[in-house]
Amino acid sequence: MCFETVKIMIIRNLQNVLENDLRKRKALILLGARQVGKTTLFQELMKNTDNVVWLTGDELETQRLFENPTITRFAAEFAGVKYLVVDEAQRLPNVGLGLKLITDHLPDIQLLVTGSSAFELSNRLNESLMGRTFEYRLFPLSFAEMVNHHSLREERRLLPYRIIYGYYPNVVTQPADAKKILQNLTQNFLYKDMLLIEGVKKPDKIVKLLQALAYQVGSQVSYNEIGRIIGMTSVSVERYITMLEQCFIIFRLSSFSRNLRNELSKSRKIYFYDNGIRNALIDNFSPVEVRTDTGALWENFLVSERLKYLNNNEITAGTYFWRTKDRQEIDYIEEKDGGISAFEFKWNVKRKPKIAPSFHKAYNVEDMPVISPENVEEFLLKIG
Repeated sequence: MCFETVKIMIIRNLQNVLENDLRKRKALILLGARQVGKTTLFQELMKNTDNVVWLTGDELETQRLFENPTITRFAAEFAGVKYLVVDEAQRLPNVGLGLKLITDHLPDIQLLVTGSSAFELSNRLNESLMGRTFEYRLFPLSFAEMVNHHSLREERRLLPYRIIYGYYPNVVTQPADAKKILQNLTQNFLYKDMLLIEGVKKPDKIVKLLQALAYQVGSQVSYNEIGRIIGMTSVSVERYITMLEQCFIIFRLSSFSRNLRNELSKSRKIYFYDNGIRNALIDNFSPVEVRTDTGALWENFLVSERLKYLNNNEITAGTYFWRTKDRQEIDYIEEKDGGISAFEFKWNVKRKPKIAPSFHKAYNVEDMPVISPENVEEFLLKIG
């Protein structure tokens, strides 16, 4: 497959939102996995501004600054500063108190904060900066952002590549090194912050858990079964999965259940925010033509991309799958403004599936679009 080298900045959908909110004098908190472009986005936001100071929580000097935060020290350190960017803030001791002191006593400073662990950062900041922040999620690049960057035709052409290598910015801009970049990311950076959380002392178990989840993409997940496979209790499996969610690596999709006795009400599926990460974990970058898991990859791609689209356009919707005890199922359900939409995902469309009779009768949903590469824009560029 031929690639065009990306030489210009790929515009993120959140950029306009951040530019507008920057004028409202609240701290901007940008959360997302490592290397999804948080720093780059803030650099773009600050490129035409003066009096900007950048700190990073990975640096020892910054960590020492926050060890014993005081107004006197901060006032001297940040005299004349208009914008203060604190990158990877979850690594800083007393970060909540430190940023609260700046917000309360240095009101002329506009705070911009990034973090790659919602568990470590969001909880600590929410207590300290209640009502004084805007919080955002940044994910890897999206189908919609890449369509805006070049064209729908080009992005559709690249779909076989995208469902293997995903949308991490460095993967998109350096396709020749995609495999190396993803392997380095999964080995050295992806769950770096999770290992700092108290009680997480077995990184090998995290890797095994992620690998087990990677093999079960598109299938219902049993914590007991995974625990038996990797030698972990079901309670520990669920705890680690929650932490991996809060580090923006995976997310859960719950089963939809409202009316029918035979609906599975407590099942869940687990997806990866990025297909490239999933494939790196199992070291399988084979092309779609020779894979046995192409259907699962397409499902993971569409569900994760839909979540990006909802997030980037600030749309609130319930997202589910549906299955009954007699194995009737629907790949994806969306509940929004009192309405229910159902979708089926097919990489190769051979026949149009009919909506399950029991679902149709219970929820009065007339149509179930089949989303394939031929009509993917209907699902990822507009709301159905």
